[in-house]
Formats: sequence, structure tokens, C-alpha cells
Amino acid sequence: MAPTVILLVLGHLALYTTVTSKKVCGRPSVADGIDILTLKRVYEVGEEVTLTCERGYLPSTATPHRMTCTSTGAWTQSDLACSPKMCPIPRPLQPLAMGRTEAPFKSVLNYTCDDGYIMQGANESRCLHDGTWSNPPPLCKAVYCPLPKALRDGRIVHDKPVTGSNTMYGQGWTYECNTPKAPSYERGSCMADGTATEPPVCREVSCSIPTGIPNGFITFAVKRQHGYKEKVRYGCNEHYVLDGEAEIQCQNTGNWSSKPVCRAPCTVGIKRGRIFYNAKKLWIADLKPNRVLHGEHVVFYCMNRADRCGYPVASTCNDGTLPIPECFEEPGKVEYTLSAKNLPSEIAMCAASPPASPTSSSISA
Repeated sequence: MAPTVILLVLGHLALYTTVTSKKVCGRPSVADGIDILTLKRVYEVGEEVTLTCERGYLPSTATPHRMTCTSTGAWTQSDLACSPKMCPIPRPLQPLAMGRTEAPFKSVLNYTCDDGYIMQGANESRCLHDGTWSNPPPLCKAVYCPLPKALRDGRIVHDKPVTGSNTMYGQGWTYECNTPKAPSYERGSCMADGTATEPPVCREVSCSIPTGIPNGFITFAVKRQHGYKEKVRYGCNEHYVLDGEAEIQCQNTGNWSSKPVCRAPCTVGIKRGRIFYNAKKLWIADLKPNRVLHGEHVVFYCMNRADRCGYPVASTCNDGTLPIPECFEEPGKVEYTLSAKNLPSEIAMCAASPPASPTSSSISA
């Protein structure tokens, strides 16, 4: 019995080897744009496939491209390349397309209109497989509004002359009430949705007795309540600079517009050295009085020790504060008296100012 069993086992091994040694090819890997819908999952050795481009793509050559399943389970190579068809970009849109005149298949153009314009047509268009667009460019039609309704107890003053019964988006007007009344709001316009601002309500408005400002005064004002659009004027004490509008006005809210501020003068905070101020180069001892007005500039001189030259650095008076540049070194009494010609302000000026450096310590007497 033993020899019979051995033959049976060997027979099974041979059968298994014959069945499993047969090679096949899987679905070939192809480049973008090649049609894969007709490809099978598994191919026998020797089978061929003919590659074609998907709809909307153009082949690199007119001749058919075939691939063959080889005995190794690999496919022969194909040089087929499929490029997308192109849609010409409408000429009015080309400046927005960074100079491009065409867009590839499947591209999408999204359209919007500026504020005050209504779109007529589709808001997007797609590049189709035949090189045409799915929709033509839309039109953007300007929005028009009916003229604003009349104001009771007042009148409407248009920014621009109007004709007919309509006005274009963005055009505005001012509401004025009969004295002494004020409108609840002063401005109106033709809005993007095609409607005009509803007219305000005219009502009596008054502002409280105006108050003074630090280091300043009210000019020729009677201390009383003021009506809508009445004005009060301010001034500053000597050597103080007015910052803001000199006149304030009683607004339709019953509040005054913003009051100005009187900005303080500055003192140049050095004892020795030379500065450039008011178009003159002068020693600090000759600045009499030692006073710089708000907003004025003072130039200090710093030393470039590497090149042995001086360079100017400007500082600005800001409401009583004049910063001293970090690079400025105030000379001591002896240096100032005996060697003034060697100070940064007196030696040759540098061709260019050096980069910013850490704070320099002052030299005192």
C-alpha cells in the first residue's frame, strides 16, 4: 500500500503547481485623462487593451495606443498623454485672469457684481468637454432707486442734481429741517437693494452750555444752551497749540462735536550741547526762552565713534514731552569748555547715519 499513497501525494503536488503558476495582469495604471471605464480588473497573459482619452481630453497622437499583458504579469509601456480641452476666456474677463486667454476642461468661472449692480444671468460657468462654456457671462445692471420721500417740516438737498423720478445707487442727500428743529439723522442715500432711505423725524434739539478746555478758553460765547448747528469757538493760552477743530457744533443728537485739546510746549532737557531748531544751529544756552512748541522738531547731534563723525537725530515735541535720543551724550563741563570743537555737532558729518544702538549713558560733570 505504501507506494500507492506516495504516488497520490505527488500527483496532488503536480496539480497544485500547474494551477497556481499561471500569471495574470491587474488593471493597468494610467495617467490622468485616460478613460478607465472600459478596463477590466484582471487580464490574461497576451491580452491587449486599447487606451483612449476621456471625453473632454485630447490624445497626444492620432494613432491608437495599445498595452499588452506579459508573462511576467506586467504591462508593456504606453506613451499616451491626454491633455484637457481648453475654453477661450471671454475677452472682457482676460485682465482678471492674470493674462491667461484659455481655461482647461472642468474649470469654473464664478461671477459677482459690484455693490449697486444686479446680476442678470447665471453666476457661474463651467468649461465643457467640447471647449465651450456652460453659460455666457452675465450682465451687471446698475441699481436705481425712486427719489426719496419728502421730508415733513424740512427739505432734501441732493449731493448731485437729479433728473426724472429715479436716482442711482450710491448717490446721497442731506436732510434739513426747518429752524429750530433737527433731523433724527442727517444723511440718506440710494441703497444696494434699490430702496431709498426713509425720511427722518424733525424735532427740537438743544445742546448744554459749552464747557472750557484745559489751558484754553471759549471765544466770545454766551453761557447758554445752544440750538442745532450753532457753533462755539475755542482758543489756547499763549505757547499752547490747538489740536483739533477750533469750532464745535451742536449736533442733531443734542451733543456737541468733539472739543479740541491745547497741547503743551516742551523744554529741551539738556544743559550743554548744540541743537538745530527753527532753521538755526545754536548752543542750548542761546535758546532763550528754552521752549519748543507742540509738533516742532529739534535736532540733536550724536557721535559715530567708529568713523569719528557726527550725525543728526531729530526729536518732536509732543504735548510737553521732548524725548532725548538714546545716542546723544551730553558733554561734561570741562569737555564743553575746553574741547567744544570736538563735539559731534562741530566735527564732520557722517555720510550716513549708523544703525540704532543701545542706550548711551550720559556724561555728567
